[in-house]
Amino acid sequence: MPETAEEHLSGFVIAVDGPSGSGKSSVSRRVASTLGYGYLDTGAMYRALTWWCLHEGVDPTDADAVLAAAQRFPLTIGTDPEAPTVEVDGTDVAADIRETRISTNVSAVAGVIPVREILRVLQRRLISEAGAARGGVVAEGRDITTVVAPDAPVRVLLTASEEARLARRSKELHGAADADSVAATRSQIVDRDKADSAVTQFTVAADGVTTIDTSHLDFEGSVEAVLQVVEAARA
Repeated sequence: MPETAEEHLSGFVIAVDGPSGSGKSSVSRRVASTLGYGYLDTGAMYRALTWWCLHEGVDPTDADAVLAAAQRFPLTIGTDPEAPTVEVDGTDVAADIRETRISTNVSAVAGVIPVREILRVLQRRLISEAGAARGGVVAEGRDITTVVAPDAPVRVLLTASEEARLARRSKELHGAADADSVAATRSQIVDRDKADSAVTQFTVAADGVTTIDTSHLDFEGSVEAVLQVVEAARA
């Protein structure tokens, strides 16, 4: 199991980055299922740590306390794309970590640089374990293409216009994309991206990263676009 970022990752790794609402989670899961690979949602790990902090009474804005919580973080995360699981200290938190209270606090937790280092090492280990078990893995989340898995043979930045991203997330959260629903969603998309961009770059592709703009692609089209990049890399 790798303990430093420099150790070689096992299996064929596909790293997918992108802003909120770009489709990276749903697309990554489908790509993993199609290829028979494992799937790791690194964003869920930050959300689960945020849940743990709130559960333990830790102030998400207290960097030292958050770091201490991260050092004793009892996370178990499953990498089956058909049924990804997230447990903290034996509690299933897969649904809880999608709640608004988590969304509004996760940027503060994820912004603690020493915490990012702890999770980066854990993410590398999980990627290698899933890659070794299934022959490959799709890992998605903030800075996955540049910091966590810059050595992945396939690195993709999924992006989309702000309008498209707001509409998608609004439908996901509120079941509609009318003006009121979009307005209610804006803070979770625009404000979180702004906060997260202070510690990670996910809006412009780094060298060697393929950009796929999904603004005018439907879900199946987005999946196919990623699979084409994978196919070209494997060829």
